[in-house]
Amino acid sequence: MATKRKVSRSEGGAAPAGGEREAGAVTSLDVEALRQIVEMLEASDVTRLVWQRGDERLYIRRGHGPAPTIVHAAPVSPSVSPVPAAEYPASAPARAHAPAPAAAAAPAAAAQKPGQLITSPFVGTFYRTPAPDQPSFVEVGTVVKKGQVLCIVEAMKLMNEIESETAGRVAEILVENGQPVEFGQALFRVEPA
Repeated sequence: MATKRKVSRSEGGAAPAGGEREAGAVTSLDVEALRQIVEMLEASDVTRLVWQRGDERLYIRRGHGPAPTIVHAAPVSPSVSPVPAAEYPASAPARAHAPAPAAAAAPAAAAQKPGQLITSPFVGTFYRTPAPDQPSFVEVGTVVKKGQVLCIVEAMKLMNEIESETAGRVAEILVENGQPVEFGQALFRVEPA
């Protein structure tokens, strides 16, 4: 036969309906006890209540508007609004697109030459050596095998070895050591040996 005892407010939590709880019963806060707590808060000027027992914790706040909503949105890229030509000052020279740097022109010229272009599989920093004090993986004129490491592209602090996709001779190195590279940017031109 189960015995019953009264639970006082000093023992933690609110007493369930009737003011009694079975000894040894589950001590987690039930729906009825929660309803009573909310009713007591509504009848008082208390705006915040923190109730804790063991690893259970209840936090109630009222009178401060709705709970904040956290929204995770994709970053917004700045948009550029077109400006009618009439709004440009008359003294400003008309500009065409900026000329492409010489480094960008080199891969285009390399594409015209025989051989296969080895491109960067991601954005990162191009390194010709495995470490600053070591020799380059390859030089112009080096004969390479398919799968041989040509360089490293560092992306997000990870060093990624870039391998030759074909056997042949390195005809051109199209990027300077330590330079940033883009996805798909030509790094080497390898001609058949």
